[in-house]
Amino acid sequence: MTDTIPVAVPRKGRPLEAVLQRVAEQADAEGVADEIISTLRYEKAVTKGNQTPDEHVYDRLAEYSHLADETRPDFTLLRDDRAGKPRRIVFDSVTVPAGDVNLRLVGREEPFRSLRKHDFALGFDSADLVLEEVVELRPDPLTRIADVNARIDPHDTDVRVVAGMGDTVYHTLMATPEALGQGDQPSRKFLRNYAGDICISPRYERLVEAVLGTRNADSLDFCYPDEDEEEEAAIADAGVGVYLTVTGSTAREHGLVVGEELFPSETVLMENYEETDEAAERAKELFERTETEMAIY
Repeated sequence: MTDTIPVAVPRKGRPLEAVLQRVAEQADAEGVADEIISTLRYEKAVTKGNQTPDEHVYDRLAEYSHLADETRPDFTLLRDDRAGKPRRIVFDSVTVPAGDVNLRLVGREEPFRSLRKHDFALGFDSADLVLEEVVELRPDPLTRIADVNARIDPHDTDVRVVAGMGDTVYHTLMATPEALGQGDQPSRKFLRNYAGDICISPRYERLVEAVLGTRNADSLDFCYPDEDEEEEAAIADAGVGVYLTVTGSTAREHGLVVGEELFPSETVLMENYEETDEAAERAKELFERTETEMAIY
């Protein structure tokens, strides 16, 4: 009998797409992955007001979902955080045959926390949340995902990072030319002699402290963009900031110098090693990459 392994995954966004693309590579699931991704991209456009649907949200939900067949995706409704709290269709679940196991992908708002509560043996989430919640803050900076496990207190959680999915963007330091000294570039070295405001996203205080190192962060005062304010514009007002970047083009349009890539923001496979059994180990092997595989502490 083929074992079915429940795996916690995000309900929407780039991390879910990274997982689905990896599943499509390892199993005959390209059609299912494409169906989920295209549906959620359309529903995101509806939520943002960039698409006007012909059907009511409940009619669309019924059309998308396949309750009688677990190998077809199901979706559900959540309240979005945007103004007005619109209802947004997000991923719920699907079962994908993959070799000698069936992967039961189950959507969770916070997969990492589901693993911490021992609800799952395996799950995917952004490495950012691990930094925000469980890594120790030390004087020296954290620069690689491969070093995250070494900073997790074993008394705090049984969850460890296994491997990255490769969907990497970077938390990048940037600054205005006026905030930089002559010849300086935005870098950890620059911050050693800088004291003042640094603009970050409100939920990233511990992450920024971890990737800068407390030695560099002690002289900084965190400030945040106003509601509905563009992050790059807020950083330009503050003079120095940290923001997720792909090309940095928008930052440069605001007159910012794009500097050091501090830490990769990447979807990672995690396991709760207290819940992992032989079947979960076989499922885990489907996602591990040689070049990003990490030791389990």
